[in-house]
Formats: sequence, C-alpha cells, structure tokens
Amino acid sequence: MTGYFHVLTAIDIFVLSFMCILTKLSESLNNKQKRGFFLAFTLIAGISVLEVVTLAVNDTPSGLRWLNIMSNYLGFGLSPAVSLCLVYVLDKKTALRRGFKAAVCCEIGYLIFLALSIPYGLIFSVSADNVYARGRYFYIYVIVYFAAILYLSVSTTITGREFQNRSRALIYPLMLFLTAETVIQVALPDLHVTWLCVTLLSVLYFTYCNEMWNQLDALTGLLNQNSYLNRTAEMRRSGGLLIVFDVDNFKQVNACYGHLQGDACLAAIAACLKKAYACCGYCYRIGGDEFCVLLKNTAKEAACAEEFLRQLEKKRRENEINALKEKMSTQQGEEKRGTMMRIQELLAQENRTGRRE
Repeated sequence: MTGYFHVLTAIDIFVLSFMCILTKLSESLNNKQKRGFFLAFTLIAGISVLEVVTLAVNDTPSGLRWLNIMSNYLGFGLSPAVSLCLVYVLDKKTALRRGFKAAVCCEIGYLIFLALSIPYGLIFSVSADNVYARGRYFYIYVIVYFAAILYLSVSTTITGREFQNRSRALIYPLMLFLTAETVIQVALPDLHVTWLCVTLLSVLYFTYCNEMWNQLDALTGLLNQNSYLNRTAEMRRSGGLLIVFDVDNFKQVNACYGHLQGDACLAAIAACLKKAYACCGYCYRIGGDEFCVLLKNTAKEAACAEEFLRQLEKKRRENEINALKEKMSTQQGEEKRGTMMRIQELLAQENRTGRRE
C-alpha cells in the first residue's frame, strides 16, 4: 500500500506542477486569478507531500515525533484553505470582498485553535511512542473542511448566476464527488485517496472557470459575440425571442468625453440590461455599442423592457447626483444652495421610485 500511495503522490505532484505552469502561461487569467490558482495547486501539492511524511515517520523512533506532529498540524490546518484559494480566483476584481475576508479570518482562527489543541489531543494526537491517532473531537476538522467546500460551492453558484453561465449546475456534481470521497476517507482512513481526488477536482475546477470566463465580454461582463453565435444556432431548434439594442450617438460620447468614459457608459448600460433581462434570458454584447438579449420566456418581454428603462433612469439620476456633488465642491453662496436643492430633489425622486417598487 505504501508503494502504491507513493506512486499516487508522484502523479499528484506531476499534474499539479503542470497546472502551475499552465496557470503562469495563461492569457485569459489576470494576476489575481493566477495567484489564486497557483496557491491552490501549491497547497494541494504541499499537503500531499505532508501526508507522505506523516506515513513515513509514524511509528518510528520518538526523535521524529516533532515531525509527525508538524506534518499533521499543517495537513489538517491548511486543508480548508484550498477551497478559499479557489474562491479567491472567482472575482476578477482586485479588491477582496467582505465575505472572503471573513472566511480568511475563520481559517486563521481555526489554525490558532488547532495549534492550541495539540497538547490536549483534541483533533489528533501523537503519543510519546510517535504513533498518530485521531482525537475525540476530530469531527471539528471534518466540519471545518465541509464548511469550506460549502462556501466554495455557494460562491461558485452565485458567480455563475452573475455571469449567466449556463453550465453553472455542473458545480454540484463536482462538489458531490469531493464530499463523497471525503466521507469515504473519514470512514476508511487507510485508503489515502483524498488528495488525488482534490487534485482531480482542482483541474476540473480550473477548466470550469476558464470555460465560464471565455464566454464573457471583458468590458461589460455580458456574454460575448462568440457565445451569441453559438447560442443562436441552438435557438433555431429550441425557439425564443431575439431583441437587439444599440446606443444612439455613441461615437459622440467617445469624441466629447474620451474612450474611458465611453467604456464606462457601455458598462453601465450593460449592468442595467443584465438586471432587467438576465432573469428571463441571456444578455450579450455583440459589437462595439450593440447588445442583444435572447429571451426564453417571451411572455415577460414587456415587463423586462419596463424594468430596463427604469434601471436606465435610475442610473441617470445617480450620474447626475454625482456630477452635481462634484460641481458643488467648487461653488459658494446661492449657487451652492441651488445645487444642494437639486441634489435633494433627485434623492427624493429616487426614494419615491424605490417605495413604489
């Protein structure tokens, strides 16, 4: 069994090394996502090696007891962090979300608790004769590990919904596979297949995320033209309603305010489009200032169109309020008071609209 396990670990290391190189050479991932995948692959490789060390030094002379304790501590402590690394790559924005920061704090707290529990053998124990055994509160590790898997599953599902990913349901069999394997490993601790399965899951997850991001338009976050062409080919068989939009006089926006403001304008329109139509269909950017929606439920076309106009009006008010606030910072006296009253009027109008919703 030991030789077989060593072969599995060698395969693990080879696959994970290959994935690290592939991540580094990827043109579709930003630096934040590359860091997340690289750290996840490195953690899995490190924990796989730690498991080999644990098996090698267990029930050996007591002089190696410290190494047995350390490898078990790092293995149990860092396992939930793999899921956090994969959550980290989901958001292309550089800023960290509050939920992710809370999860990192929980992981740090768990590491501290695990370190403090070592003398008492709560999660695991290593006897004076250097023999490993599970502690009476081993289930705490299992709970933390499953909580990390659940966090990854929920985060991926939410992100997939935001990105209109049609294959988002595939995350469920992936997580079910990992959960079933973990249950088997807990029940049969001598099997030692956990990290081979985690390696397989991480590779599949890498493929899943790349497929999701390759469907997106980088500027607006809507589905891209290639995804649109593929989907319209299917539409001929399944039916549906195609709605096409373009932005009036958009060249003047670029000419008067610059391309950065033009890009911001397109992104704002796309956000309104997605809020209005994504619940009933798929939203695409098919050209420079051209958008379209493939509606699955044609009966909701009028309601979606009304919501789209409402979202555009809300965005206009927000932009006008921000412009007035910026203008007010350079005004004085009556002129400043007039601007303040206009801002209050717009805010009151927005509040009335919100109450009607």
